[in-house]
Amino acid sequence: METREAAERFVRVWERAWAQHDVDALLALYAEGCVHRSMPFREPHRGRDELAAYLRWSFADERVVDVRFGAPVIGEHGVAVAEFRVFAEEGEGPSTLAGCVFVRFDAEGFAVEARDYWHSVPGHQEPAGSLFLG
Repeated sequence: METREAAERFVRVWERAWAQHDVDALLALYAEGCVHRSMPFREPHRGRDELAAYLRWSFADERVVDVRFGAPVIGEHGVAVAEFRVFAEEGEGPSTLAGCVFVRFDAEGFAVEARDYWHSVPGHQEPAGSLFLG
């Protein structure tokens, strides 16, 4: 599978599955032996089982209002990056999580390595500027 096709499928599924907290749909995007990092200095989640545990933990108290991913930007060697923005309701009230995900895909189109960079703020607000999200 071409990187562009894999990346477009990745953001399309993430956008829908995050909104529905559909862990199984998300896991189907990843290779069995994937390595996922949520933030650059956290320990990685190795394999689908660890990734599933992380996703379930992340979704536990989150009530999603809206999820949006920008079109992926395709690089070399199976790598793509996409920006995302999530409006949610958690504990204290509304919040916005915005960030980007870097993904490396294998020849079959599975994510073998992923790293997220994100930031959250109180309230619902769009990220400043118009670089990626449309």
